[in-house]
Amino acid sequence: MSIPFAPDPLIVAKGYAHPEVLVSTDWLAARLGDPAIRLLECNEDVLLYDLEHIPGAQRIDWHVDLNDPVERDYIARPEFEALLRRLGVDGTTTVIFYGDKNNWWAAYAFWVFSLFGFTNMKLLDGGRAKWIAEDRPVTTEVPRFQPTHFIADERRDGAIRAYFHETRAHMESGKAMIDVRSPQEYTGERTHMPDYPQEGTLRGGHIPGARSVPWARAAEADGSFKPAEALRAIYESEIGLARDQDVITYCRIGERSSHTWFVLTYLLGFEHVRNYDGSWTEWGNAVRAPITTGDQP
Repeated sequence: MSIPFAPDPLIVAKGYAHPEVLVSTDWLAARLGDPAIRLLECNEDVLLYDLEHIPGAQRIDWHVDLNDPVERDYIARPEFEALLRRLGVDGTTTVIFYGDKNNWWAAYAFWVFSLFGFTNMKLLDGGRAKWIAEDRPVTTEVPRFQPTHFIADERRDGAIRAYFHETRAHMESGKAMIDVRSPQEYTGERTHMPDYPQEGTLRGGHIPGARSVPWARAAEADGSFKPAEALRAIYESEIGLARDQDVITYCRIGERSSHTWFVLTYLLGFEHVRNYDGSWTEWGNAVRAPITTGDQP
């Protein structure tokens, strides 16, 4: 097994519950080429990687690499095992994710890896945009690593993933739920993100009782995460969440809510947070699923 990296002092200074899951661009720049690191870029726009990427980074295509090709579900253990072997990942390597959209999809990949109990991973604070804005090195060269003999654990969804029936029971019990979509999606004015195409949802609105906290409120202008004090002001003081509550996050297909799941779980230390990845594309199409419109929970 690898010797864990010490937490990044720049991240520690932001006051997070688990600073070990983030690294700064300074930290990574000082360690480019470290053989103990596998840098993985996961973007909404999978073509961005071909234009330029951080030296040593490999691409994770969320469509192909993380999702089952037939069912709406994630890859099973054999496919996950094959993926990590191909990427050159084993027990001696630390995975660092980054991507576009303020790390939406990097957080999504982090969450999917977590379904398999994989823990030796971090996010690059600020992601792709911050790295490029700081004029740090980029390349078009695609690295190659020796395949490994990585053995994966079985996928276990229960602790961090919520299904439709579980989300409905959660709602009926009046438990905490965070809708991280745009305000227009929450009210039902839109059935999709602004400037995005309609993706087949029949009804607009939100799950009754869900509070609206758009995911991007957790990010600074440069894409990095806000410090813990600012995050607590949003989720604890403003929304009234407590760290021992059972909380479900959701969005459209689970990508934006993965970002908020990461914030609550790792940056603020909440103990019971699940991502409802079926999200609005499932709930908004389900027969007799209760829906509320307007700006109230």
